[in-house]
Amino acid sequence: MALINENFLHLPNNYLFSEIAQRVKAYKAGHPSSEVISLGIGDVTRPLPRASVDAMKQAAEEMAYARTFRGYGPEQGYDFLIEAIICNDYLPRGIKLKPDEVFISDGAKSDCGNIGDMLSVGNSVGMTDPVYPVYADSNVMCGRTITYLPCRAANGFVPSLPDKKLDIIYLCYPNNPTGTVLTRAELKRWVDYALQNDSLIVYDGAYEAYIQDAEIPHSIYEIDGASLCAIELRSFSKTAGFTGVRCGYTIVPEKLTAATRHGERISLNRLWNRRQCTKFNGTGYITQRGAEAVYSREGKEQTRQIIAYYMENARRMKEDLQHAGFGVTGGENAPYLWVKTPEGVTSWEFFDRMLHRANVVVTPGAGFGAEGEGFVRLTAFGKREDCVKAMKRIRERM
Repeated sequence: MALINENFLHLPNNYLFSEIAQRVKAYKAGHPSSEVISLGIGDVTRPLPRASVDAMKQAAEEMAYARTFRGYGPEQGYDFLIEAIICNDYLPRGIKLKPDEVFISDGAKSDCGNIGDMLSVGNSVGMTDPVYPVYADSNVMCGRTITYLPCRAANGFVPSLPDKKLDIIYLCYPNNPTGTVLTRAELKRWVDYALQNDSLIVYDGAYEAYIQDAEIPHSIYEIDGASLCAIELRSFSKTAGFTGVRCGYTIVPEKLTAATRHGERISLNRLWNRRQCTKFNGTGYITQRGAEAVYSREGKEQTRQIIAYYMENARRMKEDLQHAGFGVTGGENAPYLWVKTPEGVTSWEFFDRMLHRANVVVTPGAGFGAEGEGFVRLTAFGKREDCVKAMKRIRERM
C-alpha cells in the first residue's frame, strides 16, 4: 500500500491564488456582463522588452540548423547569462561572485520551494507574518516547525529579531505582500543574528529592481559577512516581464556551509549543485538568451521603462486610495500596496465587497498569514487604464 506524505494534510485545501481564481470564476459565471479588473495576483501586463524578444527569435532560429542547434544545456545555466548577471547585478555594487556561485533556474518560486531539499527537516524555520505562501507551504510539506515573526503596523511591518535561535530564516525585501523594505542597518542586524546563531538566511530579492531609494540595499551581499550565512534568490519575472517565459537565478556562495549531525561542515554550494544536476535539466537556451538581452543597452532601457510604468501605477493607486480614506503601506519601493480594511471587516469579507461592488479583484491578507488579517494586497502590475478605472470604482462604490 502506498502511503502519502501526511504533512500535506496540514496545508490549506487550496493554494491562496487558486482559491481567489475559483471565487472570481464563480462570480463571473453568475454575472457574465460584469467587467472584472484584477489587481490581486501579481502577474505582469506589459510586453516583454523588445531586446529580449529579438534575442529569443534569433535563438529559436539557431535551433533550425545543425551547427547551431542546442540540446541539453548545463543544469547550472549557460556561461553567457551567468557572466551577464555577475557583471551587471553584482559587480557595480562591489559584490564579487564566481560563476559557479550562480545557478540559473525557471524562476524564484521553484528555487525557494526546492531549497529545502538539501536541508534537514529537523531545522527550525523563521519567517515573517504576513508571508509569501510558498515559503510556509513548502516547509509544511516537509514537516518543519515554523516560527512566525509578526510584521504589524505598529512596527512599520518590519519584524523584530527572534528571541530564540532559529536555523533557517526567510526574508523577502522589497516585501511581498506589504511592499516594505529594509534599511542597510536593519538588514545588517539580520546578518549579524545569522552569523551569531549559525543560521541560514534565504533572501528573496525578486523585487529589487523596484527599489527607488538609493539608500536601500539591493542585495544581502552588500552587507559584510552575508556570503557566510545567506542564499539569495532573484527573478526576471517582475523585472522584465518573464512570468510566462520563466527565468530566475539563485546565488549560493562557495563559503556558505551547514553542519551534519556530527558537526562536520558541508558546502551548500556543492549540495545545491548536486540537487540541481539530479532534479533539474536546466533552463532552456532560448529563454536564457532572452534573459541575457535584458542586460544589453537596449534591454536595460526597455526594462527601466517597464518598471517606471508599474511604479507610476503604484503612485497613482496609493494616492487615490489614501484620498479615499484607506491606510496604505508600500507602493514606493515595491509594486505592492498593503491596504487596511474598514474597521471590523475581515480581509475575505472585503475581498467579496470589492469583487461584488466594484468588480475589482484584490488579495485577502489572511491568505498571507494571521497577521495579514485586516488587510488586502493590491498590485500595480495592471494596465494603466485598468488601474485608473479600478480606483474610480473604489472611490465611488466602496
